[in-house]
Formats: sequence, structure tokens, C-alpha cells
Amino acid sequence: MYKKTKIALISIFISLLLSAGPGSWGQSIDNDSIGILVSRLTLENYKNTIKGLAQFGDRRQGTQRNADAVDWIEAQLQAVGCENTQRLTYLFDPPPRPPRVRSALPVNQDLSTATGGEVGRNGSGPGGSSIFGYRVGTAANSNLEAQPDARIRELNTEQPVNGERQEVYCTKIGRVHPDQMYIVSAHMDGRGVNEAVDDDASGTALVMELARIFNAPGVETQRSIRFVLWNNEETGLRGSRAYIDQRHSLQGIENPPGSGQYPEPHWLGMIQHDMMLWDHGAPRADGSVSDRQRPEADINIEFQGVSDLAEESMALAFVFKAAADAYNTDYPATVGPHMTNTDSTPFMNLVPSISLRENERGAHTGAGWNPSWHTPLDVWTTFSDKDFRLGLNAAQTTLAAVARLTGTTLSE
Repeated sequence: MYKKTKIALISIFISLLLSAGPGSWGQSIDNDSIGILVSRLTLENYKNTIKGLAQFGDRRQGTQRNADAVDWIEAQLQAVGCENTQRLTYLFDPPPRPPRVRSALPVNQDLSTATGGEVGRNGSGPGGSSIFGYRVGTAANSNLEAQPDARIRELNTEQPVNGERQEVYCTKIGRVHPDQMYIVSAHMDGRGVNEAVDDDASGTALVMELARIFNAPGVETQRSIRFVLWNNEETGLRGSRAYIDQRHSLQGIENPPGSGQYPEPHWLGMIQHDMMLWDHGAPRADGSVSDRQRPEADINIEFQGVSDLAEESMALAFVFKAAADAYNTDYPATVGPHMTNTDSTPFMNLVPSISLRENERGAHTGAGWNPSWHTPLDVWTTFSDKDFRLGLNAAQTTLAAVARLTGTTLSE
């Protein structure tokens, strides 16, 4: 059964790639359903959703601000027509850890000065470089005083406690194949005493905007789409792991029998979105970074080359690349085999899985290329419209690809 499913998935992805030319991906935006749907994505709506999430500070798991953000996300999904929202509940009760206070940036740090980390080959010392360029240290800030904005400090004062956690999802039901679905996701929690704008309001807002568009009147899909906003990504991908633990075995089971309802359709693909705004290039020799988006910035579509389903995941990634080539308005997309450290990782040996992000997680983000990562700089005022447009282009990529994969149509 598994081999047949694998062959079928590869065939679907390859057939979509081969058809990615005039008359399919390349049709006029005025004449094809995918183009019309992509045109419904706007920078204003995307930014407003990010700003709505930023009102809850860093949304750190185990705090009231996190719980309030979960409530807000659910209300927003319901308001745009994704009314069948559900919550997955699980327990997060790790053993106590020794107290740590770490700050990746000094107070009042800005982007035009050195980041404060040791610079060099793998962070080993000043003046050296590696094949990844100059590298700086990365550490998650937990120091309230490192955040210069008093309002943001106040938002993030409460510390997390162990206990019950919840995350929200909703589903666009497929008209022809309700028993099959694609998972479109991002994580809503953050850390760093900030507003978690890039990591990961940018991905959460993207998923919420797609939920709005796919649940609009007149939009029908042949296959189902589940929009999931994970919790506890920052503490070991706990929310996505809990989802797999609770729901993996329920796939494809009709419940009640004969009802035509599938609480957990078969997973066809998993698409994660994490940190969509920043592609400013490598740190300079002194550790400083550009405060402007690179003109050649791109969206990385990553699969994991050592996963059990690498071949299928690569094929899925190139479907998204074809969608970007046809529908993105500002920035292109590239494909790489280094997906890591986000909520697609627990899925990668179970279903074809990819993640979209602003640059490669391991080689770039992990090397300190993004100074806002888990630091006080991940706030609204750090980012420009060019940054937000990079996230919007990622939304265009995913919307176009998922619409094609699910057989989306528009009625008059």
C-alpha cells in the first residue's frame, strides 16, 4: 500500500510540474481561477494580520498572552468563514531547568552596528570567514531589560508555567475527495521579549490569509486543506508532535460510518511557513548587517534530503517553485534540501513535507544572518514594506501551489 501511495504522489507532483506552462500555471490573471485567487492577497491585509498578532507580544508558550493569541486566532478564522475551527489540547510539563538569562544583543542595539557576537569561522573569532560568509553568535534573549521599548517589555513580563496547551486548526472540506488533505501551517508562539513579527507572525498571518481566501464564497476545492497554527514550536516542536501523536492513526477513517465525514483525512503533503520576512544577506566582517532587503532576495522552499520521503518531498517543493515562477510579483523562489528545526520536521518521514522561509534555516539563520531571530529586534518597527512583501510573495507561492494541488475552482 505504501509503495503504491508513494508512486501515486510522485506521479501527481511530476504531472503538475510538466503542465506548468502556458494554459496552466501561465494563464492570464484575468482568466484563470488561481490568478484571481492570488490577486486577492494584499499587502495591507497581510500586514494587518501580522500587527494583530504583534499586540500579544512574543506569544511565549505557557503564558496568558499566548492563550489570548490562540483565542484571537480562532476568532479571526471563524470571522473569515473557516467556521469549523477545532483545538488540539496536550500537556507540556518538562522538568525544571536551571535559571538562565541570556541576551543576544545589548540594550538599544540597532542593525547598523556590530551584533555583539564573536565573528569568524563558525563564530570562532574576529576576522575569519567560512563558506557561509562571516558568522555571528545566536542565542535566544530572555532578558527583559534588553528590550528598550517599555510597552513591549510590559507585554512580555509574565514567565511561562507548565500545564495544558492548545492550538487551533480549521479545515476547508474537499468536495470530491474529503478524505484527502494538505496541511498548511505555521507556529504562532515566539520568544525573545519582542513582538515575534518575523518568527513567526509572518508565517501565521500567511496561513490565516490563505484560510480567508480559500473559505470565501464561491471557492471550491476537490481535496481538503487543513490550516494549522502550531503552539510550542519554540520548545521542541511540541505542538506538531502532539498533533501527530493524537491524529496520525485517525487518517482516512469515516466517522460516523457512512456519513462522508473524515475528521482526519489522509495526509497528502505538509507545508510549513516559518520566518518569512528577512533576506538581508550575510553579516559583514565586523558583524553588522544590512537594514535593507537584498534586491536579489528570494524565498527558500526546503525539503529534507535525508528524510525517508526525500524524493516525494523534493517533487512537492518543485511544484511550489513552479507556482512561484508563475505567480510571484516581486521575489523568486529557490529549492534546497536542508529543511530543519521547524514543525515540518516531525512529519518528514510520514508525508511529503516542505518548509517555506526567508533563507535556509541551517546555513543562514543558524549562522546569525538574521539579527532579529529570538532577539529584541523582532518587532514591528524593524521591518519595511520590502520585508513584508517577501512574506506576501511566499503567500502567493503557497496559495497558487495549493490551489493547483487541491483542484480549486471559482464559481460565478
